[in-house]
Amino acid sequence: MADDPIESGLRGRDLIGLGGLLVGAVVGGMVLGLLADSALDSSPVGVLVGVAVGVVVGCVGFAVRVRRALRG
Repeated sequence: MADDPIESGLRGRDLIGLGGLLVGAVVGGMVLGLLADSALDSSPVGVLVGVAVGVVVGCVGFAVRVRRALRG
């Protein structure tokens, strides 16, 4: 079956890596936002922007990795 994730190249460790990618991007964006807030004294703005950027980066990275795994 071609639609089976096991046969198409996505295994358990790949799925764990995708989850780690999403979590790391959001947490990294949040930490960078906290650092920007403390440096610029702009309390919630940096965290909100950092989380938003982390979500976008995580989603793009997720899509790239899944597309690469399904092609190869």
